[in-house]
Amino acid sequence: MSYSSDHALGSRAIGIGLVLLLHAAIIYALVTGLARRAVDIVRAPIETKIIDEVKPERKEPPPPPPPQLAPPPVPFVPPPEIVIEKPPPPPPKNTAPAVVTTVRPPAPPPPPVVAPQPAPEPVRVLPRVDAAHSREPEYPPSARRLGIQGSLIMEVLIDIDGRVKDSKLVQTSGSEQLDAAALKGVKENYRFVPGTVDGKPQPMWFTFRFTWKLVR
Repeated sequence: MSYSSDHALGSRAIGIGLVLLLHAAIIYALVTGLARRAVDIVRAPIETKIIDEVKPERKEPPPPPPPQLAPPPVPFVPPPEIVIEKPPPPPPKNTAPAVVTTVRPPAPPPPPVVAPQPAPEPVRVLPRVDAAHSREPEYPPSARRLGIQGSLIMEVLIDIDGRVKDSKLVQTSGSEQLDAAALKGVKENYRFVPGTVDGKPQPMWFTFRFTWKLVR
């Protein structure tokens, strides 16, 4: 029984020793390999590079903004005048009641009295000589021999048929022979267009001048 225990302990000690030996060999290999690698790295030439300083890009300043024109002055507008009306004073107390008086409108004036318009005057048209149906009276022979001439004014009454019903002397010619011959000759030898009143023929007096003149 003790032999087996001793044998087991011896085997375990051998195993531990082999493990330790194996670790030692690995550590040695690692140490010698790393040292050689470090020497190789140290022996390699050391390169140095000069890196230029990177200067920041200089940006040109932006152009100045255009000058801003000042806004036009705002015209001064005066504020609206505010008028505050005062309320009317309250009516006094203990006043007598107002007397209401009924005011009647004045009576309309009476319509104006329109005077009756006068009847229109009748339209009168005077007679005129009808030359187509008249002829000159005969010149008195004695007045012709003596070379007597003259003008007279007479009035004649013209009937509705255009004939002379009556005649009278208004202004003499200065010769009785010429006046008498003119009144007789107009009544016998003259015809007239009768006068009218409102378009109707009416007997009417007519005044005209008669002239005696010798033709040489």
